[in-house]
Amino acid sequence: MKSQKLEMVRGSGNVFRDLGHKNADAEQVKAILAAEIIKALDREHLTVRAAHGRTGIAAADFSRIRHADLGRFTVDRLMSIINRLGSRVEVKVRVRRAESVAQEARPT
Repeated sequence: MKSQKLEMVRGSGNVFRDLGHKNADAEQVKAILAAEIIKALDREHLTVRAAHGRTGIAAADFSRIRHADLGRFTVDRLMSIINRLGSRVEVKVRVRRAESVAQEARPT
């Protein structure tokens, strides 16, 4: 097994895109927001029940976030949860052409 060469592939910076997910950018944003929520909970040493008491958000929702079960959450809902935990979100948007579209548009 050690004699087998491995191919190294540079990722795009978005694991969901690399895995071929349809809504990769939205999933990436949700994952980043969830990570920030988890950091806030850890920083404040909040259990999911204590977080519920502080924010009014269901303890089950905090549990889902901790387990990266983000299917029920929208980006704006995750942002709202961060706000209720006492943090603010700053969003910077950079739009660029997708590589496949840019390649198709090049003159031959």
